[in-house]
Amino acid sequence: MSTLTEQEKIRREALTALRELGIDPYPAKAFPVNTTAAEIKENYSEERQEEFQNIILSGRLMMKRVMGKASFAELKDASGKIQIYLNRDEIAPGEDKTMYNTVFKKLLDIGDYIGIKGYVFTTKVGEVTVRVQELTVLAKSLRPLPVVKKTVDPETGEEVTHDAFSNPELRYRRRYLDLIVNDKVHETFVTRSRIISAMRRYFDDQGWLEVETPVLQSVQGGAAARPFKTHHNTLDMPYFLRIANEIYLKKLIVGGFEGVYEIGKMFRNEGMDRTHNPEYTAMEIYVANKDYHWMMEMVEKLLATICEQVLGTTKVTFGDQELDFEGPYPRLSIYESIQKYGGIDVEHMDEDEIRAECKKRHLEVDASMGRGKLIDELFGELVEKNLIQPTYIIDYPIEMTPLAKKHREKEGLVERFELFVNGKEIANAYSELNDPIDQRERFVEQLRLAERGDEEAMGMDEDFLRALEYGMPPTSGLGIGIDRLTMLLTNQSSIQEVIFFPQMRKEQ
Repeated sequence: MSTLTEQEKIRREALTALRELGIDPYPAKAFPVNTTAAEIKENYSEERQEEFQNIILSGRLMMKRVMGKASFAELKDASGKIQIYLNRDEIAPGEDKTMYNTVFKKLLDIGDYIGIKGYVFTTKVGEVTVRVQELTVLAKSLRPLPVVKKTVDPETGEEVTHDAFSNPELRYRRRYLDLIVNDKVHETFVTRSRIISAMRRYFDDQGWLEVETPVLQSVQGGAAARPFKTHHNTLDMPYFLRIANEIYLKKLIVGGFEGVYEIGKMFRNEGMDRTHNPEYTAMEIYVANKDYHWMMEMVEKLLATICEQVLGTTKVTFGDQELDFEGPYPRLSIYESIQKYGGIDVEHMDEDEIRAECKKRHLEVDASMGRGKLIDELFGELVEKNLIQPTYIIDYPIEMTPLAKKHREKEGLVERFELFVNGKEIANAYSELNDPIDQRERFVEQLRLAERGDEEAMGMDEDFLRALEYGMPPTSGLGIGIDRLTMLLTNQSSIQEVIFFPQMRKEQ
């Protein structure tokens, strides 16, 4: 254990003193809370005073202002903060004033968990306050909380709250502390939960079934990405942490379900930056007898519904942009987008010509990259940053998408779209490939790419091919990155801000 700071020593001495007074600083008995800070502040009025005579509340002590025989303090529970008032003779009505003079004034610190019983009133300045009649210690905090500094902006006169952490990385490593002292962080994760709930509710209302599929997979597939590898000792065989759940969900469509979806963790053993985390949350859904045109309309309805239910509007502020999720969204083919923003007609170029265009722009390319990946490099460099408002990029080259259906009208393309917002992809969808012979040929081409050194190439999945040979109806599938969607709807520029516990380098 590291050397204790002076504050930590004082708190441990207070812990010992509480025990010597016969007070258990970590009691086992349940504390019968009957309300929250938010419920009190939202519903209390002097006309309803009788309803707030016997309230029981617990929370963390966030501020103490001792004034002789009476004190004010601030209590924070999961719903928010509320002021409390303590009078010496009320919480210690007999001759023994220890509970106030010693326990509250000297042994309780900022960060301690306490329970209170009392009634609600309004102070002379109009603040709703709980008058404490009984105080219980629920958990002693042995470490001091980070200090949140507040200043006044000299130009606007508004109060400015500063980050309590001098090193922002500590906020991610010690998210529990971040949540305690930064109310906006708490709000971000509440919003994230509401986004997922609204999405799930929309799908359930359509009659589509939420399912679970394996996280450990024996064949690398469902997307082009580098996987995490592991080994199963009993079966003595390699496994991959899933990079997608597409293959299993399509097997369920083969099995007769009309629509299935899954919200869960995906894992990609790749780089980390402000929009990528190796472990992230995605939603994938597959609906029978649909195509990618139908799916584009469904996505517009879905996202507009989520925005309305979570934010009350389809217009979202992100940085200095106002994004509007009300459909319909504009559509550009990937070839059209590269022509529009880069002035390059890649549609009629072969692999060597596209590689030369990449090198001309100093993009990192190598011999393992086929025509599809090279086009993707150009697209990322020239186009993505220009796609601010929700925009569909559609009709991708067949080389880029081994699991999508060939375009019904355009040779060499597949029926695929990606949704871009603020320069980042947040959704990917296909008219799904259901021709088992075509699918086998695509897998064979992926094996050729793997032989060239492409670590993201998919493996041959014989069981999936067998499933398709039994017949899969026309199907459209969609994936949405929950983390990136949350970033957009909470105005966060870093994915670490919307993941409770993002992966970090080992703490030194």
